[in-house]
Amino acid sequence: MGTVNYLEALKLQEKLTSDRKALKIIDTLLSLQHPPTYTVGKRETVHNLLIPDSELKSMGAELHYTQRGGDITFHGPHQAILYPIVSLRDIGLGARMYVEKLELTMIELASMYGVKAQAGQKCETGVWVEDRKIGAIGVKISSGITSHGLAFNMDPDLNYFKHIVPCGIVDKGVTSLKNEADVELPAEEVIQEQLIACFVRIFGYNDVVLKDKSVL
Repeated sequence: MGTVNYLEALKLQEKLTSDRKALKIIDTLLSLQHPPTYTVGKRETVHNLLIPDSELKSMGAELHYTQRGGDITFHGPHQAILYPIVSLRDIGLGARMYVEKLELTMIELASMYGVKAQAGQKCETGVWVEDRKIGAIGVKISSGITSHGLAFNMDPDLNYFKHIVPCGIVDKGVTSLKNEADVELPAEEVIQEQLIACFVRIFGYNDVVLKDKSVL
């Protein structure tokens, strides 16, 4: 879908979630990037934003409050985002296993570039390379239908993360595939397609239809 404004993507997720509940659509996966955006989860831990709201505009960034789980995080260019709109009942998963499979999706992608990533310790969701976070997860589940999802750092400007306590975890760093891989990375579109392929494989989907943003 390319780069999509956060609120536009949020409205699309809400529409698709409603349609999925009503059985109007099948499981759907949104793949996109966002302009610079900070988002806060339903616990509203805005205290983990380390700069005044007034400075965000000068940085070209936005702040949005959401109903997903998780703490504050950053979304921006050169970060691959997946928003799955799926029925957990239909794929036979509980919430914990669903999150674990999202983690495995990013771990598998990182391994394709020789990067050893792993799930976080207890209370540390997401995917890590040692003590550096390379992928974040924040999900919402409503009537068994998921929205929001994962964000994998391909090569974002990591300076944006200096203005927050990422995911509310102190004394841990943030990294990217670009920083960790010893090989030259392909075009970001290729990495995003590989991330989709990892998701499809790990979640066991067989029939996949690719659609352009204009038909959603």
